[in-house]
Amino acid sequence: MGSVFMAQLAKDRRNPLLLLLFIVLSILATLLFVRGGQNMTTIAVFSEDEHGAAIEEKWLPLLNREGAYYHFKVMDAKHAREQVQKGRSDVAVKLLEQDYRLIAASDSPTIQQVDQYVRKIYTQEMQLQASSGAIKEEKLREAVNEYLQKPPFQLTKQGIDGNKVQSHNMSTQLMFAFTLLISLFTMGFKVNSVTYDKVSRIWDRMILSPIHKTSMYLGYISYSFFISFFQVVVVLILFKYVFKFDLGHHFGLIVLIIAIFIFGMISLAMLITGFVSKPEQFYAIYPTFVPMIPLISGAYMPPGVLNNPVLSFIADLFPMSHAMDALMKVVNSDAGIGEIALQLSLILLIGVVYMGIGINMVERKSARK
Repeated sequence: MGSVFMAQLAKDRRNPLLLLLFIVLSILATLLFVRGGQNMTTIAVFSEDEHGAAIEEKWLPLLNREGAYYHFKVMDAKHAREQVQKGRSDVAVKLLEQDYRLIAASDSPTIQQVDQYVRKIYTQEMQLQASSGAIKEEKLREAVNEYLQKPPFQLTKQGIDGNKVQSHNMSTQLMFAFTLLISLFTMGFKVNSVTYDKVSRIWDRMILSPIHKTSMYLGYISYSFFISFFQVVVVLILFKYVFKFDLGHHFGLIVLIIAIFIFGMISLAMLITGFVSKPEQFYAIYPTFVPMIPLISGAYMPPGVLNNPVLSFIADLFPMSHAMDALMKVVNSDAGIGEIALQLSLILLIGVVYMGIGINMVERKSARK
């Protein structure tokens, strides 16, 4: 086992570019699709009225009040229109004293969302002004704010178990999804070394040596596990401590889930290896099949979106759906080992079954030859 492990390690030490490329891809994919969603969208506002400066000064703080969905920024009218016209911005807002206009060059969900938000702010302000009457507007505003500090009715939400409802961290979910997706390629390409060494007759020479066949399999599997585990843990550490992603309070438990997940997916790669006879066949099938696993497992979607029973059944056949469920429970609900024991047990069961079938199929092909 040790000699096979070291032989595979020597290959990567001579040419580590593939591993480094996968680590970089894991980070870039997450930053590309997630980082932009973590920041507020900046919306240009301007006024072409005679008293435009006063109008901008009045409405900008109201639009950017605490809890705002967007960041509104005063911009020159000509520049704001050019940004929209060139497609660099979906929408800009033209401010009037008691109304507003949206500047848009195409139809998109962002325009409707901005319209709803700005309309809400204007409606509230107009109602406040209409209610002031003889009372000074500032005094009425202070009275309303004081009243809202201690309203007569307060609504709270809680889960079925009575605990606080946890918000779902979609950015962290996508980070896990992309990190695990890229790691699947590392696992598969390393497991494919079994087929490569069989075709190149290295396997036959090892059989004639004192190495036991079980040790040979363990050498390939353990190295695939080690290199994939190293890749994922490095990426998670970077996201936790460098990019400051919220990974909860149980990083050690997350690492345990990752380790069990990698075993399950290596088993799936071994199962696919059992169906092919040449490494080129594996390279043709595996990279085409693997990207569908996160999609079927719902790794890119919020909980509850993927509710098709057929797709849910297929997803349960892969370790990723169970691993993502366990990871998000740890991050969102601060779950412990007991609360994710079912998911971990299912991954281990899938891994043992796939590994057994895969090795059996590889051996049957060797026996026929």
